[in-house]
Amino acid sequence: MSSHAGSVAVFCGSRMGNNPVYHRTAQIAGEFLAQNSVRLIYGGGANGLMGVVADAAIRAGGAVTGVIPDFLKTREKMHERVSELIVTSSMHERKQIMFTRADAFWVLPGGFGTFDEMVEILTWKQLGRHDKPIVLVNVAQWGNAVLAMLDEAVSQGFASANARAMIQVVPDVASALACSAPERRESTYPVDTL
Repeated sequence: MSSHAGSVAVFCGSRMGNNPVYHRTAQIAGEFLAQNSVRLIYGGGANGLMGVVADAAIRAGGAVTGVIPDFLKTREKMHERVSELIVTSSMHERKQIMFTRADAFWVLPGGFGTFDEMVEILTWKQLGRHDKPIVLVNVAQWGNAVLAMLDEAVSQGFASANARAMIQVVPDVASALACSAPERRESTYPVDTL
């Protein structure tokens, strides 16, 4: 565990997605984190891939922190069996807590909320607010389109190649764990983005 992050925030879908490999990837992610004594920090829901990753970590004996806004407790079906559940008053507070507590960030298959979290945490790294690893697990190439959007921002002159390189892309969870050791553990939350 010493070479890995002490905690990883996992961004992923509150739905299952259409490909069964997404379910399996979320399951493996939860198991891997637990088996390596890495705390899972995630959005606190029991639905979709969020629920799968949390359930897998719990079954494997891992520590799980769920962070969910009050207004999503019913919609995302708040997970009642996590070791630590934090209910926030807003999405901003949820993101702040996840950002502060995580040593690294994994982006698993997901939709608009997952894209939002990925782009925000990547922007903060670009702005020098943290230097924590950001890893997109591109299983079944689910993330190709969003990665193409980042590449297009570079080719159109809106982002630098250095900024684009701040997100690592790996094919599977094992590779994500291997590159999740933080360079340094800063936890300065960029409040000016609220």
